[in-house]
Amino acid sequence: MDNRAIGVFDSGLGGLTAVRQLHRVMPNENIIYFGDTGRVPYGSRSRRTVLNYARQDVAFLKQHNLKAIVIACGTVSSQVLGDIKSENTVPIVGVVEPTCYAAMQETRNNRIGIIGTKGTIRSGAYEAKLHTLDPSVHTIARHCPLFVPLVEAGRFLPDDKVTQLVVEEYLTEIRDFGVDTLILGCTHYPLLRDAIHAFMGDDVALIDSGAEAAKYVRRFLEPAQSGQGHTEYYVSDDPDSFDEYAEMFLGEPAGVRAQLVDIASY
Repeated sequence: MDNRAIGVFDSGLGGLTAVRQLHRVMPNENIIYFGDTGRVPYGSRSRRTVLNYARQDVAFLKQHNLKAIVIACGTVSSQVLGDIKSENTVPIVGVVEPTCYAAMQETRNNRIGIIGTKGTIRSGAYEAKLHTLDPSVHTIARHCPLFVPLVEAGRFLPDDKVTQLVVEEYLTEIRDFGVDTLILGCTHYPLLRDAIHAFMGDDVALIDSGAEAAKYVRRFLEPAQSGQGHTEYYVSDDPDSFDEYAEMFLGEPAGVRAQLVDIASY
């Protein structure tokens, strides 16, 4: 048994959707979560800045005794995962590879859509991985800049008129392309699942990148001993608002307060 914790980080609190899945599939594990709420979003930053931020995030997490790190941030995973993995000995998992494997297993017509932040879509990482798995796959990718603000404003219910309009604006071209599988390439997007499903229809499978990363980690990590795992939460700004947002992303109260981290010191 390996009782060391699993570290998870994201540019904000969206990565808590990945923690939610880790709680579900690996309930015995201890988790250290860091949300870089003081510098969110990463999706509009340059690659150089994203790499610098990711290095600091990892350096903070490594202050704890970890057996693996999950990069729940789609921007970091798609732009600088290779750099981060090469600089560290602790196993590091991003969201791109597990999500692409799941999408290829799900698709029936070889047409896959990808939505994410500007940085994620600009990187082309999802398309590159999908075409490595199957060169004949057809892909369409679009960035959805208003999805994250909608989620953080609590506007993600499928009957919300504003949400419906934004979903239609971003996803009409993808739906018309004929995809049967859609990758939710940002950890905020699972909260929009019902609204996206209502627009895309029952025949389109939605692939949750955070959930797939959690399943992937479970396959290769030595499990912790039996018993309920403990999760610690850290943020780089405004810990007082953590409780409100954490419950939204986790689907339940966090149970503990987030601690403030001076991430720039790492």
